Amino acid sequence: MNFHPNGTLLFVLAGAVIVFVIAQSMFFLIRAFRRGKELGMDMGQLRKTVLSTAVFTIAPAVSILLGVITLSKFLGLPLPWLRLSVIGAITYELPAATSTANALGISLSETVTDPAVYTAIAWVMTLGIFPGLIWVPLFIRKIQGGLMKIKNKDGKWGDILMTAMFLGMISAFLGMVFADIRAGLRGWIPIFVLLFSALLMGICGILIKKCGVKWLENYALPVSMLGAMVFAAVITPVIGG
Repeated sequence: MNFHPNGTLLFVLAGAVIVFVIAQSMFFLIRAFRRGKELGMDMGQLRKTVLSTAVFTIAPAVSILLGVITLSKFLGLPLPWLRLSVIGAITYELPAATSTANALGISLSETVTDPAVYTAIAWVMTLGIFPGLIWVPLFIRKIQGGLMKIKNKDGKWGDILMTAMFLGMISAFLGMVFADIRAGLRGWIPIFVLLFSALLMGICGILIKKCGVKWLENYALPVSMLGAMVFAAVITPVIGG
């Protein structure tokens, strides 16, 4: 059986799903905008919200594009394009594909031509993310209800709990940052990038709090993410040699 991860059929299937997702997004965006207009909401504020939200998606979109390029060398273009367009979590997709390839003894530097290997990787990437589809509808109301009760009783403790949950989620991926620190200076590149991103976020915080640059509140995260990406692109060839 001739198989290639960039086959025409895979492109057609991936493209059809992505077009559906885009159409669905545009449908609800238009419905929400019209509903806001019917309720008498400030149209200028609505446009500002749409614009700031669109800008906010630039940094994640760049990282997703880099993820697609990285995975496409190994899995072809259709599967990474589909996965990261719908899921958009490079922090999950890349480790899932890498772990499966390592378990099967497959090199990441070569394009997958074995349909069994390709299918195994696709199944692991799919099943690994599937529990979230079950947990969210079953437990999200209870979790949100508990958080709201705590926040209504004590606003400060509610904010601390939300921050702790966010940091706990981020901590789950710190293993990827510190995984190669024993490999010499090159292994410290992710840490340098992490610290530089934190520095940019700190500068944005100072500009917002001390200098009154309020418009930066909606763009601090994209600025820190894009800045960190540029920094990584600069120091990786320098340190990695």
